[in-house]
Amino acid sequence: MDAGTVAAVGGDVGSLFTVANGIALLTLTALEIVLGIDNIIFLSILTGKLPEKDRPRARLIGLGLAMGARIVLLLCITWVMSLKNQLFAVDLGFWQHGFSGKDLILLAGGLFLVAKSVHEIHSKLEAGDEAHGGGGKAVSFAGIIVQIILIDLVFSLDSVITAVGMVDRIEVMITAVVIAIGVMMAFAAKIGAFVERHPTIKILALSFLILIGVMLTAEGFGEHIKKGYIYFAMAFALGVEMVNLRVRKNQQVKIGGITGHAGGPVDFSAKG
Repeated sequence: MDAGTVAAVGGDVGSLFTVANGIALLTLTALEIVLGIDNIIFLSILTGKLPEKDRPRARLIGLGLAMGARIVLLLCITWVMSLKNQLFAVDLGFWQHGFSGKDLILLAGGLFLVAKSVHEIHSKLEAGDEAHGGGGKAVSFAGIIVQIILIDLVFSLDSVITAVGMVDRIEVMITAVVIAIGVMMAFAAKIGAFVERHPTIKILALSFLILIGVMLTAEGFGEHIKKGYIYFAMAFALGVEMVNLRVRKNQQVKIGGITGHAGGPVDFSAKG
């Protein structure tokens, strides 16, 4: 399907409510939610650096901007598809690639994601997670929003191009995006709180973002990596970590049952 086909549809409202479009809506919505996992993880990491009272507003603004960016890009579908046209080529003899606007955006976004994630891991290892406390560098609400906008552009471009490749009706695409972002808004707070409560999950989430950044960078250089491999690796690692969390919780419960203390440090000193 080309951009002209998408731009041309929309006049025949009667053909919109069909079984085929309903199936397409469900499929695309599910795919948009899966693609949005990266966005939610990044959003949770960034908003976690803000004071508790500012996090809900930052999450709402971040996901609202993500939805707005996707809808605007869908409405400018001709321009979006033109980003796939080659701008210049590089020939090193052993490697050749023609770079398009999409490649440059993916390349910049991937490098930004890798650099940001590595920086966050380094900060946790070296100085602890005190960005909004007294021991770390202060972060501003505006600075967090700017970073969210930058990465929203990259994730939105990938999402929109996927939608255009699957569905013929722009109304279906926009509806799927709105539903998917609505689902993300409903669960973003819980995901963010879960990540904040478990430091190992936070490191794992940052590692996921490095993986996504490497994938985006590779695609910017013309090397396609199937997302199924990436998501399987992420799901497997998350499953292992969930088992670890459950084992540690059971061990704490057993220790508490033996000593009379549910978790926390146990004082074995004699009382006299």
